[in-house]
Amino acid sequence: MDFLDNIPAGFFETAGLIVGIGANIVIGIQVFKEFKSHQPSSLSLGYVIGWWLIFVFWFFYGIRFDAVAITISNGLATLIQTILILVVIRKNKKTDPQSL
Repeated sequence: MDFLDNIPAGFFETAGLIVGIGANIVIGIQVFKEFKSHQPSSLSLGYVIGWWLIFVFWFFYGIRFDAVAITISNGLATLIQTILILVVIRKNKKTDPQSL
């Protein structure tokens, strides 16, 4: 992988930030879809919490190793995923017959 050594680190930081923001847009679209839909959520709570844990890990990894793109994109992803968790919980309560 010698060719990777010839690419400046700044390029990877910029590209990583762009790709990370793109991923956050995708998560945001899912939050919007879930929020607007009147159907029960098709996402399991385990699934959304699992992704939240992954984002939290990479957020702290970015802080630990001073990787700006990883820190910013995963910090934002953690926030957006937290909102998604709340939306899924709210929708599950609405559709759970025992909660009425």
